[in-house]
Amino acid sequence: MSGLTLGLMSMSLVDLEVLAMSGTPNDRRHAAKILPVVRKQHLLLCTLLLCNAAAMEALPIFLDSLVTAWGAILISVTLILLFGEIIPQSVCSRYGLAIGATVAPFVQVLVWVCFPIAYPISKLLDLLLGHGHVALFRRAELKTLVNLHGYEAGKGGELTHKETTIIAGALELSAKTAKDAMTPISEAFAVDINAKLDRDLMNLVLEKGHSRVPVYYEQTTNIIGLIL
Repeated sequence: MSGLTLGLMSMSLVDLEVLAMSGTPNDRRHAAKILPVVRKQHLLLCTLLLCNAAAMEALPIFLDSLVTAWGAILISVTLILLFGEIIPQSVCSRYGLAIGATVAPFVQVLVWVCFPIAYPISKLLDLLLGHGHVALFRRAELKTLVNLHGYEAGKGGELTHKETTIIAGALELSAKTAKDAMTPISEAFAVDINAKLDRDLMNLVLEKGHSRVPVYYEQTTNIIGLIL
């Protein structure tokens, strides 16, 4: 049960909804099966913990009738630790989505079985902690997530550096002012109207890479036109 708790509760509703709408075909199918089960998160959590506690308490009682008390303790601790904690959590941490989708019908049955006990506890948790814990990214967090994808772009990631740069720039637009985008006129590249358009000047214009170059007369502050 601890493995199911990890597999079903480790992903937020937002993550599951994203996978259900835009994941791979397998992820969409798995997320669609899990979503109805995990929407009532506190009820699911109470159900899984109740079943886990019942299983942990029942095993020593069952073994006590077969072996000595010390033997029952030793065997139950070993079985619970190995097959109830370590292996399930290791597997579910890696394949939680697929396993959660596979056992979703079984978990739904457990929810109904434990409903008389789990429901009042879950309603108390809803009252104390709130009904939902929707974890949406703040703007800075979303930008960091995009940047992390940019770092992985050269390692097989689906987003290219150019795409992540555009996305990160779009996230910054609402916080930018004209001052952030402008270039001081004293630092702007401009061409004197009397300058000859020789090879050196053309190479300099190309090197700067601007689509438009201001043209000034006598002083750089006296802009009279643009080279397009």
